[in-house]
Amino acid sequence: MLNVVDTSLKALIKRRRSGHSLEAPFYRDPEIFKADLDIIFGRHWIYVGVEPDVAEPGDAMVIDIGETSVLIARDDDMKVQAFHNVCRHRGARLITDYKATVGNLVCRYHQWTYGLDGKLIFAENMGAGLDMSCHGLKPVHIRSMAGLLFICLDDNPPDDFDVMARAMEPYIAPHDVRNTRIAHQVDLIEKGNWKLTMENNRECYHCSGNHPELTIPLFAYGFGFNPDTADALSLQEAKRYDDLIATSHGRWESCGLPSAEIEHLDDMATGFRTERLPIDRDGQSQTMDTKVACRKLLGHFNDPQLGGLSFWTQPNSWHHFMSDHIVTFSAIPLTPETTLVRTKWLVHKDAVEGEDYDLENLTTVWNATNQQDADLVEIAQKGVASPAYEPGPYSPYTEGLVEKFCSWYLGRLSADLV
Repeated sequence: MLNVVDTSLKALIKRRRSGHSLEAPFYRDPEIFKADLDIIFGRHWIYVGVEPDVAEPGDAMVIDIGETSVLIARDDDMKVQAFHNVCRHRGARLITDYKATVGNLVCRYHQWTYGLDGKLIFAENMGAGLDMSCHGLKPVHIRSMAGLLFICLDDNPPDDFDVMARAMEPYIAPHDVRNTRIAHQVDLIEKGNWKLTMENNRECYHCSGNHPELTIPLFAYGFGFNPDTADALSLQEAKRYDDLIATSHGRWESCGLPSAEIEHLDDMATGFRTERLPIDRDGQSQTMDTKVACRKLLGHFNDPQLGGLSFWTQPNSWHHFMSDHIVTFSAIPLTPETTLVRTKWLVHKDAVEGEDYDLENLTTVWNATNQQDADLVEIAQKGVASPAYEPGPYSPYTEGLVEKFCSWYLGRLSADLV
């Protein structure tokens, strides 16, 4: 990156006012967007999918981050591997679709052929001088954490992934992600910068006025409120929530389900947060009636009322794990002002649609919520484009996680720009 760009970005970071939103260039400037792709998405662990995306040998999936295309495939030994989706002959893309099932990885241009382990196994008309062992696919770092797939494009990824994995695997493993299947997926293009997508996700200040479906299963008081201005009924409801947290955590942990909050959103390169939260109305799942959407529960669960395990990672994901299904979300930057939000609903691998679950019931809450959030991100993007925009203050009661996201983001940029 040019020094003049570094200087401009450094100046923006230096004068950022803590507890306030970012200046407009962070959401619009093409050079800062390039820095985001290079430093944030190019050098950190990025959530990209789940092992059921590539459930069988030969299953492959393509993830595009900026100009980089990554091919994720399961090999014949059931190992999930990742490679740059670039033929070592003249650079053509090997797989052009999002998902594919293959025997080998064959470049359609000149039929150079690679095994699922990335080794070059066929290159016609190249002569005896070609050293096949030197022309295998270039690997990409990939890690599976209890079935969630993360990649890092950098040669030297952050070394604290294992810290997150040790903390999170006991939380996620009981939901048995590897023995689920993807019941539904929606790719939604939000008309806003990826940071606006993530900031919107990190608070529920907006929930009561914008998410009538989501606030059926979720407690509004679980995401903060101002006790100084709350009326007696609100304070009573907040106490009910606190009491329910205490009793629920005790019950779940006695059953071997870790539930307590762990929070490292802005003090680790691989930032994360988790907590198992109760579902309102004596509920079981994130559905319109708060009952399970799938009759076949995950893993070895026999109790449907296990709350919702929430898991957030920096810079690009959030997840909800329940007794009957899982919803995972990833945000991938497309342009300075557009973002791909990819949502997957997972059910037990043996669950049958129409018999064990109804797809509309399974997806209603988050389909509605995602579109509502996309609409909010769009008006926020239009707002930051106005000459009248200036950074505004975050609520100390309901937007603390937004501040942690911004703090993490700016900290990671700063560490690279030293």
